[in-house]
Amino acid sequence: MTTAPVTKEQLAIHGGTPVRKTLLPYGRQLIDEQDIQAVVDVLRSDWLTTGPRVGEFEEAFAAWVGAKHAVSFSSGTAALHAAAFAAGLKPGDEAITSPMTFAATANCVLYQGATPVFADLSPDTLNLDPEQAAARVTARTKAILPVDYAGHPADLDAILKLADRHGLVVIEDACHALGAEYRGRKVGSLAHMTVFSFHPVKHLTTGEGGMVTTNDAGLAEVLRRFRNHGISSEARQRQSAGQSHYEMVLLGFNYRLTDIGCALGLQQLKKLDRNLARRREIAARYTTEFRKVPGVIPPSVRPDVNPAWHLYPIQVDRARLKGDRGMVFRALRAENIGVNVHYIPVHYHPYYRERFGYRGGEFPIAEAAYERLISLPIFHGMSDHDLEDVIAAVSKVTNHYAN
Repeated sequence: MTTAPVTKEQLAIHGGTPVRKTLLPYGRQLIDEQDIQAVVDVLRSDWLTTGPRVGEFEEAFAAWVGAKHAVSFSSGTAALHAAAFAAGLKPGDEAITSPMTFAATANCVLYQGATPVFADLSPDTLNLDPEQAAARVTARTKAILPVDYAGHPADLDAILKLADRHGLVVIEDACHALGAEYRGRKVGSLAHMTVFSFHPVKHLTTGEGGMVTTNDAGLAEVLRRFRNHGISSEARQRQSAGQSHYEMVLLGFNYRLTDIGCALGLQQLKKLDRNLARRREIAARYTTEFRKVPGVIPPSVRPDVNPAWHLYPIQVDRARLKGDRGMVFRALRAENIGVNVHYIPVHYHPYYRERFGYRGGEFPIAEAAYERLISLPIFHGMSDHDLEDVIAAVSKVTNHYAN
């Protein structure tokens, strides 16, 4: 009796049945009735913006991360811009950052007329390599902007030591890393300034929003003025004091976060520990399963950190698969798994190529990682069924393309 050969399951992209009937996004918000009621309460109040919820949210957030000050903004990008301003960046200056990030990290340097200078990555974490950053320091360097890629903290001690040697300001882009821990300390209390995002796919949301935390009272005051047109007082303060006079003391922007957003943020902050625990649970299950799957390289975690897991980025091991990242990506999307790619390296974007003359090949570790990266769905509202669907789809696709 002959045994029939084992056949691989037909992929949805080739006409097979998808693992899921509907698309599972890579990230999304989770809003409950308490969140909705908090927003409704503000809508019925006297203040929709720059009211009491702003200060309450800032104080609660600062306490949660262990920082002395927290200043809210209308977006993570606005918060990055404010931090670049507070750091004193100006035309002629340079700031070192990672190419493996959303463009806003580098753009905030350009907003100040300064020049972003990229340095390559540590191959394990895909975070800024302190030695590569050190090699890029010049007399014009004024700041370093490490990025906590996917929620894994950058090598902050090494970066802070480098900054101290050269008198530089460290602006940590922790938009992925709310709740992450570095050597037993929470991200948000370590760098000169730390920037967070409250976009709906993040660990807590205010709709759109951002925050800068710092232990420096002087920086906090500059940040508050910058978000409020450069005015030295806020409308609620003047109303409480019965004053009409105000003074613009620097050129700022309208980057204020509303009371509506802060009310939502306050409620979301109460659930942050639970949200983080769920993301870590999902990441742990992924890592356990994908260590067994040929052709998949799970993300690395250094022993002295506890990541926040905004993203779960796998890398396609092309030596063990017939297909490349693009083929695997398209096949997973056809299975209704909403994979994404984070990120196109910033120096690949047409604006940066045209302005700075990048041609590719300048940052080989970042560029090679980009060719392999796929972000799998991970968010605290994912069900166990959603999780199993992702694992099944990745296994199905990689089995099909296995050598």
